[in-house]
This record gives sequence, structure tokens and C-alpha cells, in this order.
Amino acid sequence: MDTIKHRGPNSSGELVNEDTALGFRRLSIIDINSGMQPIYNEDKSKAVIFNGEIYNYQGIREELINKGHTFTTETDTEVLVALMLDLRTDFLLPCKLIA
Repeated sequence: MDTIKHRGPNSSGELVNEDTALGFRRLSIIDINSGMQPIYNEDKSKAVIFNGEIYNYQGIREELINKGHTFTTETDTEVLVALMLDLRTDFLLPCKLIA
């Protein structure tokens, strides 16, 4: 994570368990105060680390709220977890490993 600190100097986050190790560096743009990653779903059983931008996330977020989902941040990243659960699918977005 130190290798990419220049890409996300504002904060860092990690998730390490017996099966997974994820690390993240954050450049705070959306929800500066509570958008630290990884971000979890409502019962903390799913997590996501995401570096990108979902341009229509506010509309998707409203649709998910109307379906009963709750959110603790205003980030586009949190929408990914709720959307995955709503669609009842698991997905993994492509990533690049840095040695």
C-alpha cells in the first residue's frame, strides 16, 4: 500500500482474514468524513474496495433505499455492496496486482 500512497494520500484501509487480504489507499473526494474503505454491507458480511466512480450512483442508491437497504455513508462504493446483494450475485472486478 505504501507503493501507491501518492495515488491516495488521505487515508488507507485493509481487510485481512484467513481467506483474503485487501488493501486500499484513498484520495478523498466523495464523503470525505465517512467514506473510509473497505466498506461493508448492512450486516458486515460483505466488503468492497473500489477505486473508480459510478456517475449515476445517487439514483441507484435511492432505488436501493426504496427496496429497504440502509446506508451509513454517502459514497458510490457502498452502493456496489448493496447492488450485489440486491441482484443476488457475487462479482469480482478486474484488478492489477503490483509486486
